[in-house]
Amino acid sequence: MSSLTKYLLEEKFYKTVVEDGSDIIFIVDYNANIAYHNPSVKKTIGYESLTGKYFFDYIHPKQLKKFKRAFKESTNLPYNSNIEFEFLCQNGSYKYLEFNSINLKHKDNIEALILDCRDISGRKQDQQELIEAQKAKEQFLANMSHEIRTPVNGIAGMVDLLSNTMQSKEQGKYLNAIKHSADNLKVIINDILDYSVIESGKVALEKIGFDIDYQVESVINSLELQATEKNLTINYQPATKNKMVLLGDPVRLSQILINLVNNAIKFTNQGGITIKLSFQKQNKKMAMVNFEVHDTGIGISAQKIEHIFETFKQADESITRKYGGTGLGLAITKQLVELQGGSIRVESKVNQGTSFFFSIPYAIGTESDLIHKSHEVNTGPKKKNKKSFAGLRVLLVEDNDINRLYASTILKKWGCICDEAVNGEIALEMLRKKNYNIVLMDVHMPVMDGLEATQMIRKSFTSPKNEVPIIAFTANAIKGEKEDYLDIGMNDYISKPFIPDELYNVIQKYYTPVASKASASVTDTPQANLEHLKTISDGNMEFVNEIITAFLEQTPPLLAGMQQACDQKDWVKTGDLAHKIKPNLSLLGITKLIPLVQSLETDGRSQQHTDTLAERVTTFIQGCQAAMESLKKEVNQ
Repeated sequence: MSSLTKYLLEEKFYKTVVEDGSDIIFIVDYNANIAYHNPSVKKTIGYESLTGKYFFDYIHPKQLKKFKRAFKESTNLPYNSNIEFEFLCQNGSYKYLEFNSINLKHKDNIEALILDCRDISGRKQDQQELIEAQKAKEQFLANMSHEIRTPVNGIAGMVDLLSNTMQSKEQGKYLNAIKHSADNLKVIINDILDYSVIESGKVALEKIGFDIDYQVESVINSLELQATEKNLTINYQPATKNKMVLLGDPVRLSQILINLVNNAIKFTNQGGITIKLSFQKQNKKMAMVNFEVHDTGIGISAQKIEHIFETFKQADESITRKYGGTGLGLAITKQLVELQGGSIRVESKVNQGTSFFFSIPYAIGTESDLIHKSHEVNTGPKKKNKKSFAGLRVLLVEDNDINRLYASTILKKWGCICDEAVNGEIALEMLRKKNYNIVLMDVHMPVMDGLEATQMIRKSFTSPKNEVPIIAFTANAIKGEKEDYLDIGMNDYISKPFIPDELYNVIQKYYTPVASKASASVTDTPQANLEHLKTISDGNMEFVNEIITAFLEQTPPLLAGMQQACDQKDWVKTGDLAHKIKPNLSLLGITKLIPLVQSLETDGRSQQHTDTLAERVTTFIQGCQAAMESLKKEVNQ
C-alpha cells in the first residue's frame, strides 16, 4: 500500500483540508439552516458555533435580497462559484466572504449545499484602494484642467480683444504667435483628459444619425485655415455622390479625423492631405466604412512605425522637441476606433509621406435620422447678425482678474450691464441688493465656490431671485461634471477657454430684449423715486423742486439732439448724449430707464449693435417724456 493511499484511508486528507484548512466550510440545507461548519469559523469570524443557526440572519441587510437570489440559484445547479457577500462577525463588524458551492442533491440526493467560503477582505480592500486612487486621479485631472485652463482662457481672451483693435503688421505677428501657443496648450490639456476618460472606461458612445460627408467636410472646414497658413491643400474624395446616412457617434468620428488630419498638417511642409472614403455593405442594416488619410509629409522610418500608437510615445524624441504634443493623440485615436468596433493601421516612408487607414462598422440610417439636415451641408460657418443684449443685467462671478476683464469686456460690448464678484459669498450679497437677469458662475473660487453659492441661491432666496438663470462658467472639463452642475441647480454650462459665440448663444437662451419690454410698458409711466434726493438735501423740498425744474428744462433739448443724431446715424453722438442724461436719471431715481440709457451709451460710443439703436432711442425718449409728465405733477403739488 502506497503512502498516499494510506494517507487517504486514514482520513488525514479530510483533516488537513476541511478541519485544519483556512477556508470556512459550511453545510447549509435548502432552507438556509446551518448543519455543519469547520473550526475556521472561530478563526475567521469569531464564533464558537453557528450550528443550527439561520444563515441569512448573518448576511448584510443591504445584500440580503441579492444573496437570496444567488443562494436559490445554487440550489438548482450542481456547482456555483464566486458569490460575494458580507457576513456578520462575532464582534459586530462585517467581513467580505466569497463562496463556491457543491449541491449535495446532485451527488447524494440530499437537499443541502456545501459552501466553501474564502475571506476576500484583503482583495476588497485592494479594490477599494484602487477606486479611491482612480477618484484621486480624476480629481487631480479636474484640478489640473482648471488650473491650466484658467490662465489659458485669459491669454486666448486677451489675444481676441487685442486683435480687434488697431495694430501694426508686426504686432499682428506677435499676437498670432501667442494665439498658436495658447491653442497648443488647449490641445495638450484635451489629450490628457481624453486619455484619462478612455482609460477609466467611462466613454459612452452615441448612436445618432449623421451625414458622413457633412461630418468629414466639417472637420476640413475647421482645419482649413491651419493648412492654408502652411500653403497646404486638403482634398476630400467621398465614397459616393449620394447622401450616406449612418447611425453612430459623429463626435468621436470627428475627433479621430481631427487627430489624424491635424497630425498630417503638423508633419507636412509642402503638398497636401487627402481624405478618401469607401464602404462595403455587410447587409441591409450594416456597412463597413473605410477611411484613408494620406499626407506628403516627413514620413516615419520602418523601425519606429511600430511604436506610433503607443501611449506617450512618438516616432522620435526629436519630434516632441520640434513639433510639440503629448504623444497621446494617436493612442487616443486607436482606442476610439477600437471602442467603436473598428481597426486602424499605418503605412509610411521617410520623406514620402504617411497614410492612415481605419475602418468602423456603422448601422445604415435614413434621412429622417439626421441631426444635420441636407441644406446645412457644405454651407460653411454662417455669421449671425448678433442682436444687442441691451440692458441685460449680468452678475459675473469669477476670481481670476484676467478672465473677469475678458468676459466683462465681451459682455459690455454686447450691451450688458455687468457687475462683478470675486467669490460666491460676495455674489450672494450683491444678489440680495440687486436683481440680475443672468449669473455667470465660476465653479472653483476661494471663500465660497460656485456650487455652494448656487445651492444657497436656489434654497435661501425667494422668487424671482431664486429662479435667476445660473450658468456654470468653469475651466473644468471632466466628463460628467456638466450633469453634476445641472443637478445642483445650474441651468447651463460654459467651458473655459470659452469662445465668445458659445457664450452669446447660451445667454441668448435666457434673454428677453429690454427694448421690447420697455416698449410694451410705455403706458406704465416710469416713476421717479425722490427718496435719495430728499436724503442728500436733508428733506429740503425747495432744493428738490429746483433739481426737478432743472431736469425738466434741460432734458428736452438733449432728447431732441439724441433723436437728431439717431436720424443721422451719428451713433457716437447718440451715446454721448445718453451719457449726459444718465446721471440725472440716477439722481431722480428713475431706475426703470437706467438699463436702457446705459445700453445706448455703451453701444452708441462703441458703434456696436446699431441695428436696434433707433428702436431703443424711441423707447427711451417716450419713457423720459412720461417721467417728465409725472415730475411736473410732483412740482405742482
